[in-house]
Amino acid sequence: MTLKIHIDESAPPYEQVRAQISEQARSGVLPVGYRLPTVRGLAESLGLAANTVAKAYRALESDGVIETRGRNGTYVAAAGSAAERELASAAQSYVERARRLGLTEADALAAVRDALRAAYGEG
Repeated sequence: MTLKIHIDESAPPYEQVRAQISEQARSGVLPVGYRLPTVRGLAESLGLAANTVAKAYRALESDGVIETRGRNGTYVAAAGSAAERELASAAQSYVERARRLGLTEADALAAVRDALRAAYGEG
């Protein structure tokens, strides 16, 4: 994730953070399920006050762009229908489990492909 804050712009810093994260999520640069930095971590890396980043995160959450999962972090939320959001959440859970089990990305993807073939048939 790359953000650039321009202090001399007319837009306040929190709005710049909000707009850039929103655009990157909408365009797919930040994929659904991407874990965002902590408020404090992002604030430090951008040279902003933590309250500034917290305000941007609150606005993004209110807009449905991100979701906070308590102490588990803040993630890019799934846009679209409830079914798509549920699917994205299940995929994120799967990825987290595969990583905890020590599987490579290729192994995790192969398991998903096998399951899809089993459920939907070859084709």
